[in-house]
Amino acid sequence: MNIIPIACDHAGFELKELVKEYLSNKGYEVKDYGTNSSDSVDYPDMVHPLGRDINNGVYERGIVICGSGNGVQMTVNKYPNVRCALCWTPEIAELARQHNNANILAMPARFITTELALSIVDKYLNTEFEGGRHTRRVEKISKIF
Repeated sequence: MNIIPIACDHAGFELKELVKEYLSNKGYEVKDYGTNSSDSVDYPDMVHPLGRDINNGVYERGIVICGSGNGVQMTVNKYPNVRCALCWTPEIAELARQHNNANILAMPARFITTELALSIVDKYLNTEFEGGRHTRRVEKISKIF
């Protein structure tokens, strides 16, 4: 998991750039799906390709960012093999990994500080899925009854 794909809209652009630099300094390679400025864009254009690649197993885990985190999360969660968690604290990111095996982290750029965002990223990338009783629950997420 040395390559981390990341995507954002205009509201998440500044935070995305900071997260990219942070990840690079930690030894990760970053695959940037855009956007590449703070000019207004439609977030699905950037996050659908990332969601598709996570869904198809090209990458293990990714990061998406927009103003609230909701739009990007809703978009990537359309893919059956994606479990994207909207996280605004490190504790939520930890639980999303431990209990839900989240494979995409969504962050709300307009509601968290850079310092908090980097702490969330660390927790997300350094926490493993617990498995056990959580496995059967995760398996039911994409199942349509």
